Amino acid sequence: MDIVMGPVLFNWPAEQWRDFWFRIADEAPVQRAVIGEVVCAKRAPLYFDLLDEVIERLQAGGKQVALATLAEVMSDVDRRTMAQVVEMAEMAEIEINDVSALWLLEGKPFAVGPYMNVYNERTLGHLMKKGARRFALPVELPARSLAVMAAAATEHGAETEVHAWGRAPLALSARCYHARAHGRTKDSCQYVCEEDPDGMEVRTLDGRPFLAVNGIQTLSYGCVDLSTRVKELRGLGVSALRLSPHSVDMVQVARIFADAAAERISGEEAHARLNEAGLPLPAANGFFHARAGHEWVA
Repeated sequence: MDIVMGPVLFNWPAEQWRDFWFRIADEAPVQRAVIGEVVCAKRAPLYFDLLDEVIERLQAGGKQVALATLAEVMSDVDRRTMAQVVEMAEMAEIEINDVSALWLLEGKPFAVGPYMNVYNERTLGHLMKKGARRFALPVELPARSLAVMAAAATEHGAETEVHAWGRAPLALSARCYHARAHGRTKDSCQYVCEEDPDGMEVRTLDGRPFLAVNGIQTLSYGCVDLSTRVKELRGLGVSALRLSPHSVDMVQVARIFADAAAERISGEEAHARLNEAGLPLPAANGFFHARAGHEWVA
């Protein structure tokens, strides 16, 4: 199974973002890297001038590179950002996260990100007719659905990815929660989301941690960890495991999953190592077992 490093979802300083991808290029045992801004068009210009050198470094490191589009397109700025990304299709494959990217691609092959809500074989087949060759499946699909989708994709020569580690992306809103929490508006946010490199914790009225916020995005509070299910995912026909970057040693996280995928270590050992190297958050695999997503099934 391939290991895929998904896009950085959070607002990291530009130099930190660049250096993260340089290290992934040089040291991480990943076959594919997905870069670009997915959440907020206001952040995209912070990284845009660095894309060329990051793509070049990743490709020199033997990585396949995909450029991700925004997951929510509402304004002229969003549309222009989408068009800028698609114009770079000669440099790297495009991973679409919003259906509005289809008409810009003009029949070019592309990948489908997890925000496209591909929940059944007919949707998968329709997008393949448009040029889709790879699908990062929605994070909430249970094992039995993953098996159906992976089989349908394989039958038509496409590959599938599953979100295997990191906070789960759950929803997007027209409003910016991060700005509102700090008494600001979306247009005058002053990039306050940069204060939370792994998302801002949200608690219930009685003080229990519940979710996380990243600008307009809602994430799980806990960290999805499918390390104990790698062998099962392979049996379902899943092609690749996607890791979502956080401000921990992601090279080490990638190595743990690479070892588990190659069966050099057991799933239980991988899970134990991730508990030490990963986020100080509860692990979750409930969606995989058709349970509440925040649950952990041993």
